[in-house]
Amino acid sequence: MAAPSVMFGTGFPGAVRRITTLWAIFGGLVLFAVVSINMFSVIGGIFGHPFPGDFELTEMGVAVAAFAFLPYCQSMGANVTADIFTAGMRPGLIALLTLLGSLVALAFAGLLIWRMYLGMLDQKTYDYTTAILQIPIWYAYVPVLISLALLALAALASVLENLSGKTQGDGAHV
Repeated sequence: MAAPSVMFGTGFPGAVRRITTLWAIFGGLVLFAVVSINMFSVIGGIFGHPFPGDFELTEMGVAVAAFAFLPYCQSMGANVTADIFTAGMRPGLIALLTLLGSLVALAFAGLLIWRMYLGMLDQKTYDYTTAILQIPIWYAYVPVLISLALLALAALASVLENLSGKTQGDGAHV
């Protein structure tokens, strides 16, 4: 097994990759819990005892899991790219587009943090809860905001790597 510094790199970008990997694993565990809840609800439904609030937990859990994967994709350079457009481009131009993509991700993360934070405050102020389990909806915003903060850190690390030339033109880390 390779040493962590070889797998993730060193310095700020390496630390961000380690943290986002752990956060993505957390997202996977949340998704596993959602699938388990749905499985128990279906089995319970067969016997007349479905899991109460399974739709509410699924809605919140899938949102949390989806946002948990975003920082990992950014930090690993694994976002969707349109290779058909860049196949014939020079590596310098591809590197410039990769830098531009990282800057857009950083700006987008900042915008989402701002709007999600305000949304969480609204949910908390008006005391919105789920219908069946009465779980405050703002609870789901907390891990989403953590994910967005990690996305911003991952985008910043990508920008720094792009500027220092430590990524290949396709976004892969070297």
